[in-house]
This record gives sequence, structure tokens and C-alpha cells, in this order.
Amino acid sequence: MDFAIIAAGEGSRLVQEGVTTPKPLISVTGVPLIERLIRIFLKNRASSICVIINAEMKEVRDFLMTIQLPIPFHLHIQSTPSSMHSFYELSRYLKNERFCLTTVDTIFKEEEFEGYIQAFQNSGEWDGLMAVTDFVDDEKPLYIKIDSDWKILNFFDRPEEHCMYVSGGIYCLRQSAIRVLGNAIPEGMSRMRNFQRRLVSEGLNLKAYPFSKIIDVDHAEDIAKAEEFLSSI
Repeated sequence: MDFAIIAAGEGSRLVQEGVTTPKPLISVTGVPLIERLIRIFLKNRASSICVIINAEMKEVRDFLMTIQLPIPFHLHIQSTPSSMHSFYELSRYLKNERFCLTTVDTIFKEEEFEGYIQAFQNSGEWDGLMAVTDFVDDEKPLYIKIDSDWKILNFFDRPEEHCMYVSGGIYCLRQSAIRVLGNAIPEGMSRMRNFQRRLVSEGLNLKAYPFSKIIDVDHAEDIAKAEEFLSSI
């Protein structure tokens, strides 16, 4: 199973709040965010890992170029207008039928992630298994409507009736999703949330997988929240 990390954002909110370290290299419990993800992916038997960073991230590039892994590692350097475009650039490296994609700033319990990956690998008919959480701590959360079998029915920008969960920014998908992506990009679609809606509208079978908590490191105060969360595990 391939794993991919979107780390091409500028981290502008962190910079505005005085954080000078590039987001992928921000340390939480003594480990840079991007290194933590790579370690977790290796523990979950990754067959390859690919990362996209923007062209201005010289410090991140230098850090990643020193990493030696026992599996293929692809570093893609390109500034993109959105995370969806970053996903599109990474898709060339995702050759296996199943893959996991995440943004660089997701903080979660490792044992929950392991269960999530196993559930997707053991699934037969699912086109995608999306990480969700009822812990809402995001400026613009993406709400998810599911049925009693955890099938995803739709995505909403605002809370709707019976929408208890929001997207956690971690996506386990199959090649069927990349085919949808390849059609959506030329049409001008540019947001991951709209891409996820497109997956539903095209009839892909998406399921939700609950995590107790997922924290995104978007603000300076989120670093302390992530430290506290991981230290309490």
C-alpha cells in the first residue's frame, strides 16, 4: 500500500503568529511532523512513500533528502494552488490499487491509525475509507453525513441534521478515486472538499472510519494542543 503526504502549503497562519519553523518541520513531542508521519507509515508496512513540498521549502527539502528509507521514497517539489492539485501531482507515484493520503499537520493516535489502515486493507468493495472525528476544532470543518452502515452520503460546509462527524484530513482510497481526480482537475475543480463531493456524486462507495480525535496544526496554539494530546496517550 502506498502512502502520500501533502506538505506544499505555506503555513501562512503560523507565520503570521510568529512561528518561523516550516510547518513540516515543526516538532511535536520531539519529532518533526513529517518525520512522525513517515515513521508511522513504515510501521504500517508502506510499500512506498511520496511527499510534495512547495518550491520555497529549501529547509524541508534538505531535511527530506537526508532521509534513507528501506522502501521507495519520492520527493516532489512544486508549488501548487491547492491541496487537490498537490494530490494530483502525487497521483503519478501512487501505483498500487490502494493508497493512503494525508496532510502533513494531522495529529492522531497511532493505534487508531493502525486499525484504520487494517480496516481498509481488509475491505473488499470500498472505494474509499475516510477518517472522521466528532472532535471539531477547525475554522472551516467539512461535515459528513453517513447512514447506519457508515456509508458516506454527502459532505457539507455547515452542520446539518444528524451530521455528527467532520473530515479528519486522512483519506484511504483506491485507483477509482484517481480516475475521478483526473477528470475533475481539467474542469477547474480546486478544493479537496469538492473532490470528495464528486466521489459521492459519481457513485463511489465511501465509508467513514471514526477517530476519537484528530488535531490539525494550523495555528501556534495547536502545537501545544498536539503536545498535550500525544503526551496523554
